Amino acid sequence: MTPVVHVVVPDGVDDSARPSGGNVYDRQICTGLSALGWTVKEYPIVGDWPRPHASSYAALAEIAGGVPTDDIVLIDGLIASTASEVLLPQAGRLRMVVLMHMPLGHAPDATLRMQEREVLLAAAAVITTSEWTRQRLLQLYALPPERVHVAHPGVDAAELAPTTPNGGSLVCVAAVTPGKGHDLFLDALAAARDMDWRLVCVGSTDRDPGYTDHVRKRIDDLALDDRITFVGAKSGTDLEQVYAAADLLVLPTRTETYGMVITEALARGLPVITTRVGGVPEAMGHGDDGTRPGLLMAPEDPAALGSALRAWLGDASLRARLRQAAHERRTRLKPWSATASRVAEVLAASQ
Repeated sequence: MTPVVHVVVPDGVDDSARPSGGNVYDRQICTGLSALGWTVKEYPIVGDWPRPHASSYAALAEIAGGVPTDDIVLIDGLIASTASEVLLPQAGRLRMVVLMHMPLGHAPDATLRMQEREVLLAAAAVITTSEWTRQRLLQLYALPPERVHVAHPGVDAAELAPTTPNGGSLVCVAAVTPGKGHDLFLDALAAARDMDWRLVCVGSTDRDPGYTDHVRKRIDDLALDDRITFVGAKSGTDLEQVYAAADLLVLPTRTETYGMVITEALARGLPVITTRVGGVPEAMGHGDDGTRPGLLMAPEDPAALGSALRAWLGDASLRARLRQAAHERRTRLKPWSATASRVAEVLAASQ
């Protein structure tokens, strides 16, 4: 019998104007499960999750109520985490598996945290995208360890980026929001204004217009506007062209459960300067001899970031070592089919 899974995802999962790691993961899993022979029934739900309008909960309740008893439901954690009133009455009837991209455990609202805990305790299984996230959930909610599983994001194979000798072509791939830390590297870049570099920022600029305005004003104040370019969200061949013109990914993120753009860069042999937060060390990995394919900085430390950038730009031997480690790490990256296979194992075991 062909296995069936009902997948509940946020509406806009395929919106190329607003790409996100969670959306990419959800789409790749649906595609991968279909390729493995599963019948995938997809249900996108409109709503500003995790705080949607009441109509979004009503839509979720209708979907959950219509799923046949004992069928498997894979639900994006962005939706599941605040829908305990809808999902708990169905938990005993359905095989509910929650896919957690970003736990709400850090949220200041205790009600949100309680709802998330109730949903995850009621789920047949929980899938996280990193070991860091798995450990975080176990610590936060005392979930049964045997029901919480890791399915690391995959990455598409890509051509090696040509790179330039001086390493001055920098790229940041992230929506312009406080969590991604664009403000943190401005002082670092200003401290390296005597060196040869250019930065291209790829990512939506309309998620937090106030923050975007703050970043742009800061760039003007530092007189860096001729060296930093914002090109908006990119995907497909447009994003490929940006990576192909880059030497280094810079990601001064404040919080990250994994960091899929890190493995995207490494798939092209590009080293990374980023922060030691969440699942980032897992995504970065290492080369054959244990060398990191980049530099990990403490979060919220522009001075350390500036030192790392100056080291990268000024030390040809360092660039060579990090590029070699990136090339080696590239050979260890797993495809999305491996992620889908891992998710399929968890789903099958939850029946």
